[in-house]
Amino acid sequence: MRSQFFFSSPTLFFPQKQVLKSCYLYYPEAMATSDLKTNLLKRQRGLKICLCVSSLLIIIVVIAIIIFTIFKPKNPAVFIHPLDLEHFQLVSDSSRAPLGMVITVVNPNYARFKHRNCSGYLKYGDKIIAEVPFGTRSYPSRSTTNLTTTADIETEKLIEDPNFWSEIEGGIFNMTAEAKLSGKVSMVKIISLKAKIYISCVISLNITAVHATSTCITKIKL
Repeated sequence: MRSQFFFSSPTLFFPQKQVLKSCYLYYPEAMATSDLKTNLLKRQRGLKICLCVSSLLIIIVVIAIIIFTIFKPKNPAVFIHPLDLEHFQLVSDSSRAPLGMVITVVNPNYARFKHRNCSGYLKYGDKIIAEVPFGTRSYPSRSTTNLTTTADIETEKLIEDPNFWSEIEGGIFNMTAEAKLSGKVSMVKIISLKAKIYISCVISLNITAVHATSTCITKIKL
């Protein structure tokens, strides 16, 4: 009698090949599909992040271009107008001669400028003869602001200078004014940058005609 043996292969029951690993059955084809989906999701997430970062950089560049072209900071214009010259006396029994003045600041920029408490100085030659208080003040965008202040000129320093007397005899008294205003410029309530405005002026008092003129140079630095 001839014996016959029948062997049933697992592939007859499972359309996919089974692999035994660590006592678990899994399908390589299914795992490959899952890994492919995971990698695809990671790539899509990375692409979105890249697009967001790129968009943000473009916005920053556009804002910078607008600031430094359309809203490029311009130097303000400053004018000094001495007051009450009819009663102003440089030579008197007092050691100080108060000189009232109106300082006009023209802000041509689209940004507002605000500085903290600060002071300027009047100089005769290389000597500081008076302090000019500015206080804390704000200058709106594209506006003209008048600042009223008083400088107490130390006449003793003037009398000691021999050039002073020769100028008085000629009826003209010249002095310079310097100031540095430290503050911030702000625009659209979003952009705020530190800024400094340097002011240098020449003031000429015509004692005979009781008249004064001033010429100022300004420079703004961000």
